[in-house]
Formats: sequence, C-alpha cells, structure tokens
Amino acid sequence: MSTATPRTIVLVGHGMVGQRFLEALAEHGVAGRDRVVVLCEEPRPAYDRVQLTSYFAGRTPAELSLSDEEFLAKYGIELHLGDPAETIDRERGTVTARSGLTVAYDTLVLATGSYPFVPPVPGKDATGCFVYRTIEDLLAIEEYAKNATNGAVVGGGLLGLEAAGALKGLGLATDIVEFAPRLMPVQVDEGGGAALHRTITDMGLTVHTGVGTQEIVTGEDGSVRAMLLSDGSELPTDMVVFSAGVRPRDQLARDCGLEVGERGGIAVDEQCRTSDPKVFAIGECALASDGRVYGLVAPGYEMAQVAAAAIASADTGSGFTGADMSTKLKLLGVDVASFGDAHGTTEGCLDVVYADSRSGTYKKLVIGAGGELLGGVLVGDAEAYGTLRPLTGTVPPIAPEQLVLPAGAGAPVALGPAALPDEAVVCSCHNVTKGAIRGAVTEHSCTTVPEVKKCTKAGTGCGSCVKVLGQLVTAELEAGGVEVDKGLCGCFAQTRQELYEIVLALRLTSYQELLDAHGREEARGGDGCEICKPTVGSIIASLAPTLGADGYVLDGEQAALQDTNDHFLANLQKNGSYSIVPRIPGGEITPEKLIVIGEVARDFGLYTKITGGQRIDMFGARVEQLPLIWAKLVDAGFESGHAYGKSLRTVKSCVGSTWCRYGVQDSVRMAIDLELRYRGLRSPHKLKSAVSGCARECAEAQSKDFGVIATSNGWNLYVGGNGGATPRHADLLAQDLDDDQLIRLIDRFLMFYIRTADRLERTSTWLERIEGGLDHVREVVVEDSLGICADLEQLMADHVAGYRDEWASTLDDPERLARFVSFVNAPDVPDPTVQFVPERDQIKPDLPLLTLNPTRTLEGTATR
Repeated sequence: MSTATPRTIVLVGHGMVGQRFLEALAEHGVAGRDRVVVLCEEPRPAYDRVQLTSYFAGRTPAELSLSDEEFLAKYGIELHLGDPAETIDRERGTVTARSGLTVAYDTLVLATGSYPFVPPVPGKDATGCFVYRTIEDLLAIEEYAKNATNGAVVGGGLLGLEAAGALKGLGLATDIVEFAPRLMPVQVDEGGGAALHRTITDMGLTVHTGVGTQEIVTGEDGSVRAMLLSDGSELPTDMVVFSAGVRPRDQLARDCGLEVGERGGIAVDEQCRTSDPKVFAIGECALASDGRVYGLVAPGYEMAQVAAAAIASADTGSGFTGADMSTKLKLLGVDVASFGDAHGTTEGCLDVVYADSRSGTYKKLVIGAGGELLGGVLVGDAEAYGTLRPLTGTVPPIAPEQLVLPAGAGAPVALGPAALPDEAVVCSCHNVTKGAIRGAVTEHSCTTVPEVKKCTKAGTGCGSCVKVLGQLVTAELEAGGVEVDKGLCGCFAQTRQELYEIVLALRLTSYQELLDAHGREEARGGDGCEICKPTVGSIIASLAPTLGADGYVLDGEQAALQDTNDHFLANLQKNGSYSIVPRIPGGEITPEKLIVIGEVARDFGLYTKITGGQRIDMFGARVEQLPLIWAKLVDAGFESGHAYGKSLRTVKSCVGSTWCRYGVQDSVRMAIDLELRYRGLRSPHKLKSAVSGCARECAEAQSKDFGVIATSNGWNLYVGGNGGATPRHADLLAQDLDDDQLIRLIDRFLMFYIRTADRLERTSTWLERIEGGLDHVREVVVEDSLGICADLEQLMADHVAGYRDEWASTLDDPERLARFVSFVNAPDVPDPTVQFVPERDQIKPDLPLLTLNPTRTLEGTATR
C-alpha cells in the first residue's frame, strides 16, 4: 500500500461499531494519514446503545457518548451529523448524503446497523406508538409518558424488557406482550424463562406470553386507546412501544447492487468485504460468511477490527468467521446470562439444573458426552458467568453440579479464574484471552487493573469481566513472587477494614495505642504517617458513641489526626480564608433563618453562593471570625453542615407530593429525616444523598452514594452512585419499601460500608471492588446472610443517640475556642501590620486576601 497519496475512506454510520472501526483505523495508523469521512444519520456522535435505558435512570446523552471532539480532531476525522448517506454510485466511487454532499471514496465501509421491526398490524402508526432504538426515541417516549397512565411493550426480548422497565420507571402500569411461549426466547430456555417471568411479575409488571398483537385500537383523536390480542382479549393502554426484533439496514446496499442475503444482510467474506472489493460492511447490517447476522456489540467490534486491519493491509492472521453470542446483562434489576449451547441442541448432551423459585434463581449447564461444558443459562444469579463462559468447550476441573450449587448448599469448591486455560477468552467484547492478560503482567510490567485495561482493552467494553480481570492480575503478580501488600500503609500491615474490626473489638480510643500494639514493628513507638493518622481518626470518630468516647474530633490526641479542614471545622479556601456551611436539611429553610444568613454574610463581608446540594455557602472568613459567625448561626438554630468532614454532606430533595403534581411521596420530609439521622456520621469518604418524589428524578438520586426514589408503592433505594469526576450510576438495592424498612436498610448499608471500605473510598468504588459486588451487599444488608444486621443497626443507633453538633460544642468550651486564632503570637488581637480586605467586590478575585497595611490599621473585622 502506497503512503504517498492519501486515500479517502468513507464510513456510513456512526454507532458503537462505527466508532470502534475509527479507533481501529487510528491504532493501525490509517486515521490521521488518510482522509476519513463519516456520514451519520443521528444528530449526535456514537453513544453506548447497550446502556440506552440508563438514560431513564438519569444518565445524560453526553455521559453515554463514546466519541469526543478531541479524538476526531486528533485524527482529522470529518464527522457529518444528521446527514445520512442516501445513494452510492459504485461505478464512480461516490456517496451522496441527504444534504447533497457528495464524497468520492477509495474505500467505503457500511456500518448502518439495524432498524426496529414493527409488526404490520392495523393502527401501528397511531399517535402514541413508538420504537425503542435511539436516544431520540427515548426522548419522545419520555415526553408522551407525562400524559399517560398505562403502557404496553410488544416484545419480551432484551430490548423489550428494558423498554418495559423504562415505562415502569416513568410511572406507568406496564404490560409485556410476547408471541413466544416465554420471555427472552432466544437467550434462555423454558426453565429460565419461567424464573424470569415470576420475578418480573413480582415487580408489578404484567406479562402476556404466547399471544400476539392483532390491532392497535385508537380513539377519535387518533391516539392509542387499547391493543387487541390474538386470544381475543383487549388490553387498555395509552401508549405502545414496539420492540419485536430488528432487521439489517441493507437498503443502501440493495440500491447499489451489492449482494445481500435471502433474509437480509449485506453479504461479506471473512475480511468483511462485500461483493465489491472496495466496499466493506460491519456490524448488524452485515451477513457474515457463516450465514448469520450478529446483533450483539462484541461481534460487531470484532468485525470492525477485521475490516480496519484489511484496509490497513495488516497481517492479523485470521478474519471474521463467527462469534461468541454469550450475553450477560441486568434486566429490570435481574441478572440474566446465557452462553454457548444454552438450549442444549448438541446431540447426546445432558443438563445440570439448579432452581430456587423462592429466590428467583435458575441455573442450567449443558454438558457434552465427554464431560465438556457446552453452555448454560443463569437467571437471578449470574456471578459465575465470568468463569463459566471462558470454560466453554473444556472439561471443568470439578463436577458440574458443584458449579451451579450456591455456597452452603453442597458446593465445597469455589472455581476461580485460575482454573481457566490460557486460551480462554476472558473479555468477549475485545476477544482478550487469559494468556494475553497474564502477558500484560509478566511481559509488559502491568501491576494494576487500569494498566492491564489500557494494555489489552480487556474490561473496557460491557465490563462484565472486570472482576475476573482483577483476580487474574493479583494471581499473576503473586505467582511471579511479587508480594501484594494489602496493608493500609507503611505503619500498618492491616487493611482499613481489619483496623476497624480491631478498634471495635478491643474498644480502642487511642491512635497511639493502636499503633504501638498492632502496627508494623518498625513503626511502633513512632508518630505514624499522613495516611494512617486520618484513617484511624475517622474510624475512632465513627465508632466513638459505641466506644464510649466523646467523639469530638478536636479533643486531645484526635486533633492531631485530623486533616486541615477538620482542624478548624471549616473548609480552607485557596486564599487562606475559610467557608461556613450551615446545615439546611432537605433544602427547607424558614424566612427567619434566611435573614440571619444574610445578616451574617453582610456583617462579615462574606461571599455567598447557593450550592447544588440546596445549601447556602459563605466564603472569606478568617480563623478568628469563625466562632463569632457560628455563634450567630447556632443562636438562630443552625448547626454544622460538615462540609469539611468525610461524613454526610447533604440529602437533596425535590418538592415531592407537597407541591408537585407528579409527586407520589413526601420527599422533603424523608430527606429531612435522613439528613438529621445521618448528620455527622464519619465515614471513609464523603457521603451524598437525595430523595426524589417520583420517577422523574428531579433530585438526581441515582447519582448519589445512597438515593431514594418514590413510587406509588413506597420507596426504591439505590446505592453506590457518584456524580463526581468518575460518574457512576447507582444500583437498585431494594424497592417498594415503607419508611421503616427504608431507614433500616440505609442504616445497615452505611454501617457495612464504613466497616468494610478502604481509606478515601467512595461507595461507588467500594461497590465495584468488594467481592460479590451489589449481590453480596444485598445478601448482607437485606437478607442478613452474615448475621450482622443487628450489630449494624446498633452501631447506627449509637451514632444517632450520641450525635452532638460540633460547633455548638466548640462554642460552649473556652479551651476549644482557644485554637481559633490567626496568629499564635497575637492570640487576642490580630497583628496590626496586616490588613484584611473583603475579597469579592472591593478587589479582584485573584488577589490574595492578606495584604500589608502601611497605615497599621485593622479593617473589616466584625464583632459579636
């Protein structure tokens, strides 16, 4: 291939597979050298369609995006949004877009994906009928649902169940209509479908299987009013979402004379070339050489890589001859997975089945005549998927029945990733084997999961293999003689969790005592370090009521353990001043309290700001002013907002049923109750919460460490969210709870997190790191699998009973007040050579707060 004359490569379609193709071109050095033009039908760049439903849970289109301007600019990729290709002239080698733009190509790649199949039933085009495919579809569904009560989904497959979950989340009574005799007929067998049916029905959805849609009944205004089913029944509904499968988008190929399959799909060879050698097709629009159209993202990614390699003339050694159709996903909160020969079509195969209808668990393994694992179905508990799928085609090292039995039910051996052969594919999205992961550690000196991800791309797709990835990295390091030190720091060989247990069991209230008795030998008798001192200080503070200690963080030895902010019970700002953040539970405040805040800000010359957490922050206070300010605030009924501590910050709320016409529960009252209950709770990291009064989620509860969303049946509890620098959507822990159940579960969750998390570990990171993840946390705090829930509840009860406002305690104690001075050599009167100047309007914001005063006078000091 000559590099003298740049080629023009035109990509038609910019979905997930199209974006992966662009990345592969960049990896092969083609993008940036040759001209790459992308014609995209949608008004936005590629986004994660697999996570499409998470939009209804609060993720924005920007958060779903897979592409960014930096990537496009770096490689000079020309992206034309909202301008799909309409005609291909193969003879001239051109593509013409809807806008009239015509681009001459040397190589053309079709990644047009698929389109939703809508059954040809009368009324299918009525107002209120939708498909479930793009972000624009979701936006339209969301808007129409505002005036709807009932919704029906046609199709009980993957997308159908996701659509049903979305309608339920929007507050609609939801029906699912599936023509097959069970839900998810392609992925699961009869037993798995029955388990899924029971679980989904228990969630309040109505499932109709074995019936089809005959007609969409409309009203006089042309909008949906009901559905007629094939069994003669009528199903009242205000809107219909069609999710009855997809078809390859191959019309462009048909129009320009490319070969297509009898049942659709653009025919391609093993290099993903079509019948025209200058034209490639990848993803759902392509009919692979094995005669199949693959509708999953992992095969599409593999096709994208194969096509890019062929275009780059790279010797990859193999083409696309077929792909693993295994899937693992969470539908309506239910884990569902299938892999290999899930339906047992291999001659002579046998089934090993475990089913527990009470818990909604169903596991089936298909075993070949020679004892090899051929496939399986997992519903309700898919924890073993990461190990079982790579074992497909091999004889497992333990008996098959031990692979499906739950812990404690006769499964004496836990089959871990170490049992996998090197050729086992651990990451099916990017086709990364266990051997490649081991090689990243041994040959490329990767020592962490993020490093291995960057080196191999494993774990950067759907993410279902990340847990196995971490286990493999640790095992390989240990096998290589690298000691994986899990200790907190150089002073302690124990983890934070182990130190927590030691402090609790031995009722220790002294850091020095803990260090001298349980620290590393070389650290005993020393002063500790900046890692363990605040960590142990936080542990002692969180357990103080249980340990019988005061709990005030600035008393005695505790003061030396705190970081900068805790030293003065305020947040240090970049100019040396401090902020004042009074607690405003649930964002509810009286006019009288507002007036006091205004007077304080005015009298002390403070900059004020209303925050996203529904509080009012005041900035620019000097150290010696803090007690004066807080005296006024405490007298007015305010208390510390703990903005300086690793503790609960805020419980945000919407106006709920009190004012909002959509509200179904009193979210303000619940937010106030929760904030007052958990105020001052010291934890490994800061905690944020929110309560939304309905599924519209105005309080953004699913981006919080623990979030609550109201339903007509009670409260849904979400945990492990994070709206910060590394956003993570919270997971549903439990649903339809009454007030007492909700508070009890939050008590348990928070104390279990505090007990087991690492230092400075947010709940989002903790939930992904802790072995077993959300399933394990649910077993512990909901099902009490470890028998510790009574202890967790007592720890929280101790905290609630022992809580005292830190600023009120400070103001009542002259010794505690003595620390609040700007200059230790002039504790009573500020140094007269220093002038304190109000920061905001009088001077430029980037000037320092402290300036020399040649007149030796003191300005801007408010008095009590």
